[in-house]
Amino acid sequence: MTTSIPSPPGLPLLGNVFDVDPQNQAESLNRLADIYGPIYELRLPSGNLIVVSNHELFDEICDEKRFTKIVGGPLFELRLAIHDGLFTAHPGEHAWGVAHRTLLPSFGPLAIRDMFDEMHEILTQLVLKWARYGPDHRIDAAEDFTRLTLDSIAICAMDTRFNSFYTEGMHPFVEAMQEVLLEAGRRSVRPSLVKRLMKSADKRFADDIEVLQSTAKKIVADKRANPTDKKSLVNAMLNGKDPKTGEKMTNESIADNMITFLIAGHETTSGLMSFLFFQLMANPQTLQQAQREVDEVIGSGPVRVEHLSKLPYITACLRETLRLTPTITGTAIGPLPDTKEDPITLGGGKYHVKPGSRLTMILAKVHKDPKVYGDDADKFRPERMLDEHFNRLPKNAWKPFGNGSRACIGRGFAWQEAMLATTMLLQYFDFRMDDPNYKLAIKQTLTIKPKDLFMHATLRKGIDPLQLERMMTSDSQKAARVSDVSKKAGGKASEKPISIYFGGNMGTCESLAQTVAQSSATHGFKAVVKPLDEATDNLLKDHPVVIITASYEGEPPDNANLFFTWLKSLDGEPLKGVQYSVFGCGNRDWKDTFQRIPTSIDAMLEERGAKRLLERGSADAADNDVFNDFEKWEDKDFWPAIKKTFGSGNGDDDMASLDVEVSTTLRSSHLRQDVKEAIVVKNELLGSGKETPKRHIELKLPTDMTYRAGDYLAVLPINHTSVVRRVIMRFRLPWDAFLTVKSGESYLPVGQPMSVFDVLSAYVELSQTATRRNIEAISKFTTDDSKKAELVRLKDEAFNAEIREKRVSPLDLLERFPNIELPFGAFLTMLPQLRLRQYSISSSPLAEIGSCTLTWSVIDEESFQGDGKRFLGVASNYLSNLHEGDHIHVSVKQSHQSFHLPLDIAETPLIMICAGTGIAPFRGFVQERALQIEAGQKLAPALLFVGCQKPGEDDLHAEELAAWASKGAVDARYAYSRDPESSNGAKYVQDRFWADRKDVLHYFQSGAKVFMCGSVKVADGVKAASVKMYMQANEEEGKPKTEQEAEEWFNAMRNERFMSDVFD
Repeated sequence: MTTSIPSPPGLPLLGNVFDVDPQNQAESLNRLADIYGPIYELRLPSGNLIVVSNHELFDEICDEKRFTKIVGGPLFELRLAIHDGLFTAHPGEHAWGVAHRTLLPSFGPLAIRDMFDEMHEILTQLVLKWARYGPDHRIDAAEDFTRLTLDSIAICAMDTRFNSFYTEGMHPFVEAMQEVLLEAGRRSVRPSLVKRLMKSADKRFADDIEVLQSTAKKIVADKRANPTDKKSLVNAMLNGKDPKTGEKMTNESIADNMITFLIAGHETTSGLMSFLFFQLMANPQTLQQAQREVDEVIGSGPVRVEHLSKLPYITACLRETLRLTPTITGTAIGPLPDTKEDPITLGGGKYHVKPGSRLTMILAKVHKDPKVYGDDADKFRPERMLDEHFNRLPKNAWKPFGNGSRACIGRGFAWQEAMLATTMLLQYFDFRMDDPNYKLAIKQTLTIKPKDLFMHATLRKGIDPLQLERMMTSDSQKAARVSDVSKKAGGKASEKPISIYFGGNMGTCESLAQTVAQSSATHGFKAVVKPLDEATDNLLKDHPVVIITASYEGEPPDNANLFFTWLKSLDGEPLKGVQYSVFGCGNRDWKDTFQRIPTSIDAMLEERGAKRLLERGSADAADNDVFNDFEKWEDKDFWPAIKKTFGSGNGDDDMASLDVEVSTTLRSSHLRQDVKEAIVVKNELLGSGKETPKRHIELKLPTDMTYRAGDYLAVLPINHTSVVRRVIMRFRLPWDAFLTVKSGESYLPVGQPMSVFDVLSAYVELSQTATRRNIEAISKFTTDDSKKAELVRLKDEAFNAEIREKRVSPLDLLERFPNIELPFGAFLTMLPQLRLRQYSISSSPLAEIGSCTLTWSVIDEESFQGDGKRFLGVASNYLSNLHEGDHIHVSVKQSHQSFHLPLDIAETPLIMICAGTGIAPFRGFVQERALQIEAGQKLAPALLFVGCQKPGEDDLHAEELAAWASKGAVDARYAYSRDPESSNGAKYVQDRFWADRKDVLHYFQSGAKVFMCGSVKVADGVKAASVKMYMQANEEEGKPKTEQEAEEWFNAMRNERFMSDVFD
């Protein structure tokens, strides 16, 4: 007996047309698969479409004895442009058979090998372009790889040059082709009535098709009029004969297939290259290993065709890229026209395929089936694609080039081109992302490519473009080297250079780097501040190098990952001559990974030959005194050591401050560029609102911003108006005043008028605790001896008790000493730049497209100073005061790879533990599970332990959780600290976790993954309970364990079976 295929509800007549976004069909189909599972059915204007997304079902529809390719959707619309070409012909069309048999020998291994020199020549143009533009040039990866693959297929297939690297814009043929592909996709999902109304779109479509056809026909005519003996695809089409029928291809078929080759050959390979370089930059250890392979196999001489078969790791990288992001996302399949199968079924007879239905697959999900590739199937891990593993994959588990007789005829061409391009680019360049926080977004036409992926290419090994050109055409295996030189100019002639590199995700380390830059001038140095990744293979040896970096769960920050991986890969002492110092930021609450990255960098630099100028400095964010710790290190340790080694120039003795000109006549606004605008949909109070209020906000994200349940949303806040007002009143400024930063080291734009209100609201930290250096600077602007003495006392013996512990800001001090006339520019110099605040997203992306929610506590409490002021959390109050329709600047930050729902949701139970607003990520988890259950999926069980104070007061989202629990999405268990009787005597969440250990152990032994989100106290309590459970369970089995053994067991589970997100 068959089962009906799950299906979204849809609308009368229109069916599921609005469930598929014509601009991004792949993302829509993916989302529906996440909800409805490995098979679902859509009712579309073109008929029923069955979508499969696991290996078992895909393997079944690859059976050519039952199913065949159907030309539907965008391909059907493309027939208006390329008719019965190889890609768009219906099964059995005569012209397809003639062309396929005629051209097959031209795509054989020897023929492809003969195209190597032409491929190499086109690739050389790209390499030299990037070399000449230099490391600061912002490369549009997809665009330049499109130029590369287009010119390669044009010269090899059509014996024609488009010269894309010698023109600003793209060739008219390319522009027309891209528009045809986009419009074909849009037309494929339009209802027939809508199609008939879009006359102007039809005309543009026809005009673009005419450009394609006229260009191809002109080339055919030219080649017939001027024949050559060259072995090329165009000559094979012009002169070859079908070995079966003896026919030649018609001029129309030749033109159609020329366009086909250009479309299929350039789109897919450029997408592959773009995705590959994204993965290499996102996984620097893989990039380093691939470069090592190139260096070992090829050295520094020209790449030759025989090299390409000796690069197994690069081969594996390309395979793994096509596994995760196949550029053709799926094809249309249908039962054989003369099938005798009745009824037609799938899933071993489980699902009934209605007559007339089409089938397709989500190839990326098939390629990530955990039953084939394991729990890490969504990770980029090329090792799984090395020959010994690749050759053992089940049939049809990796299928990026199509199926059977209709598979890609040009696979060999594309593979050689991709191998050559990857090898040469890694041989000559280091790569880094323009935006270290870039999150992969997809642009879809007929194929997919990364959207807005920009990168930088830096020549390796100190070579320059002229040397590179000689190397690329020389047989010599030895590359000339040039000495490192500093190209930085500017500043006073007497100033000495200093390089300051920062690594951090939230802005703190960048602020510290700017602090050093600001004080450099006072010590006679000219500073250059850059992200740490820009020091990769580029550490200069003629001046001091400062590295300020943090750790994130024991891993490098996003903008330090490339550097860290490069440093680890070095052998010997190649950094001899580099003189450095390291300062590390961290939080001791993460005791297992505290200061791991700064410590590792410090040690590795010394091991690889660099000279440490002074002992590593450090700051602990748990003390909320990072800036003061840093300034103390800078003043007492760093600058004395620098001056001892490098001397000091003619610096200024006084504290550097900004030269500011105030204007009251201009208005403008300057916003951060690493965030985008979201729109507030709803903002509401949760619970009773007593004591610390908890709130929930819903946001409409920008269309290209995506997330997974468990990710973070970073918010760029605005300082509370009451605090801004205090500054304006203290400095007696008009509300509409403007300022221009005329000179000085600053994160503020120099030379541009800005509203004072905007600067104070949106650019600077006004509530940051004052540092000793701040107090000293303020004291210089008073002549009152009693005030000086008091400020000295606050700076010295009273600092911890009266400044740090009471969180006294520079503004608080200036209000305490109202007669001190501190210049406004000096005040701004004290303030770090406003930092992003990170919140766990409390929703699932499956709930509503483009929507996300946050759940947080509002910090509004009496100031520790006891002066009647309020201490206001910057971001929490900013969020709480937003209203429907307001715009907010945000960016999605990916959580640790392990802090997401498991891929195998049917077999992996969940155990979640949280307290207070730590429930946020788990609301997203449970919401997603509820949607999947509603759609008919079978899920493994889930336990949720929640800590709060009293029922009905702060049990956040309790009604939603109860509703989802009734569907089987979760089993929620509470611990009420102020009403333990209502939670089986458990006061805290770790108590309830321990009390229900029988269920916890049962699920854990069934393969459960454990997630914890909460404070350090909660984390420690859950760890203690887990260790105790382990010891008790082993004791009962007669295998007693010591506490140390239990601790080791727990630590071994981290980020594998036990995932935590700890916050203050």
